[in-house]
Amino acid sequence: MSAKYDLSNPVTPPAHDGAALRVLALPGSLRRASYNRALLAAAAALAPAGMTIELADAPVLPLFDEDLEQATQGGPDTVRQLRAQVAAADGLLIATPEYNQSLPGVLKNAIDWLSRPSPDEVLAGKPVAVIGASSGRWGARLAQAALRQVLYATEARVLPAPNLYVREAGRLFDADGRLLDAATREALAALLPAFARWIAQ
Repeated sequence: MSAKYDLSNPVTPPAHDGAALRVLALPGSLRRASYNRALLAAAAALAPAGMTIELADAPVLPLFDEDLEQATQGGPDTVRQLRAQVAAADGLLIATPEYNQSLPGVLKNAIDWLSRPSPDEVLAGKPVAVIGASSGRWGARLAQAALRQVLYATEARVLPAPNLYVREAGRLFDADGRLLDAATREALAALLPAFARWIAQ
């Protein structure tokens, strides 16, 4: 992302001055060519008027460690950078793959860091939409359910519906990661205005 975030003031509340809603897109996979990263790129291209979607830098975070949190006064720079991105956004769009019938450890670790109250809770009250893609037949359904449970514990405001379970993702994207499937594009395009309304509530 091109935006700069002030790490000396890691929690910058979103401005509500009639500007476009700013949604931060967080992929649950570190793989650069992941289907979920491509799904978020498609969401950015399909964003309705009045909404902008930016892909998070998603740095590799250290495993959550309370000793490290205390020693660095809230987490290392990579953690504080992600916290600042989340705090500055009006909403968070998360796309998760499914690993062993649950969400990836890297995504759970990021949420564990983001949920900490150092210095402020950036997920509490934050509107969040959950989507997911997998190469299998179930579209990351179990991963999305597990992610929702984790987000409820953080007191995030999770969009209840519509849902998007992108199955057999390997046949829906081209070699460059573009979403070609018309039905999936329509479902994604329908979810985003619903999320905008959820944010506005």
